[in-house]
Amino acid sequence: MRKSHFVIAGLVSSLWVTPSIWADADAERETLATLLHELQSLESLISKAEAQRHQDTRIQFRYDWLRQDIERIESGIQSHIDAPRSQPRRYAPLRGDYRR
Repeated sequence: MRKSHFVIAGLVSSLWVTPSIWADADAERETLATLLHELQSLESLISKAEAQRHQDTRIQFRYDWLRQDIERIESGIQSHIDAPRSQPRRYAPLRGDYRR
């Protein structure tokens, strides 16, 4: 009898934990979307800095490399946001033929 109480208590507690996990995942996705927006807004600053550079300096800042790195980071964040929350489960195939 005590064993069933533990099982029931475990199931009830898992129901309380699960929504908070999804809430945290939603909060994370929302924060990542904000971060993605902020990274995209850097383009105007990069363009402004690039327009102000001096062509005659010996060492040039590689704005194209900076843009590539930011695009790579944005792509990684976006793929995480777009990914399904959980992997689909696999089920055994149906037989289809129910006659003997």
